[in-house]
Amino acid sequence: MTPRPQRPGRTVRAVRLGPRSVAALVLISAIGVMAFGWPLLADSASGLAHSKDAPWLFAALLPMLLAVVVATIADTGLDAKALAMLGVLAAAGAALRPLGAGTAGIEPMFFLMVLAGRVLGPGFGFVLGSVAMFASALLTGGVGPWMPFQMLTMGWVSMGAGLLPGPDRLRGRREVVMLAGYGAVSAVLYGLVMNLQGWPYIAGLASGVSFVPGDPVGRNLARYVAYCLATSLGWDLPRALVTVVLTCTLGSTVLAALRRATRRAAFDVPVSFASAAPAASTTTPAGDCRSEGLSGSGAGRGRGTAGSAGKR
Repeated sequence: MTPRPQRPGRTVRAVRLGPRSVAALVLISAIGVMAFGWPLLADSASGLAHSKDAPWLFAALLPMLLAVVVATIADTGLDAKALAMLGVLAAAGAALRPLGAGTAGIEPMFFLMVLAGRVLGPGFGFVLGSVAMFASALLTGGVGPWMPFQMLTMGWVSMGAGLLPGPDRLRGRREVVMLAGYGAVSAVLYGLVMNLQGWPYIAGLASGVSFVPGDPVGRNLARYVAYCLATSLGWDLPRALVTVVLTCTLGSTVLAALRRATRRAAFDVPVSFASAAPAASTTTPAGDCRSEGLSGSGAGRGRGTAGSAGKR
């Protein structure tokens, strides 16, 4: 059993995206966009926009996200080494989330999800983001109808980091700056997208920021922007700032550690079973021994005869 050598200059991916995995991710992303944005297109007479049971219907996203994870594992052959790294990073992300306890948007787990997605690729990033958010919800007691949306959005954040340009060439300070910028943008976008999940169901808001079912999309979007500026931006900007600071200070060290662990694990090195070469025989058949003995004795007799002839 011999591992094939890696091609030089190639970045190792713990979870590679196959055709079925790409199709599954595109499908769940499209369903996620519909789940987040359907209230903007809901009719005022439908009665769905302010239904208190509607968030539980979206909780069906949870098994769909798990189905994407299973499809990714089945398509790419997730082995024990990648599964172990997934568990370690998900546990680390889940442990980092309660450190800020949501105070003023301080959530240090974002920088780890961005760096892990960058090193390990978009497939691993989506799985990691979803699993880490699920584990952190169990750890902090944040289980509710919003949890599938958080899993999906965090999966997008980490997957987007894996899709950034220059994964094989860009290194050093330039890469850290790029990841810091992406982390800031994704931290703000995370809050803006998650507002779409809860905004239509919050009653008692002022008319200038509340959702009005059946209104034109442009008017509701204007109210949505006003709602974000008045409520969540105070959490989104500190989250972005914490992500930038952690990425700039710890980014190089964490990236080097993740790349070293990935190289040592050799996730994408296929194992080939080569047949062993037949061992050379060290025993001589009995017939050969007899023939060699006969030839040797004949040669000895010939030398003896020649010697006696010389004496004569």
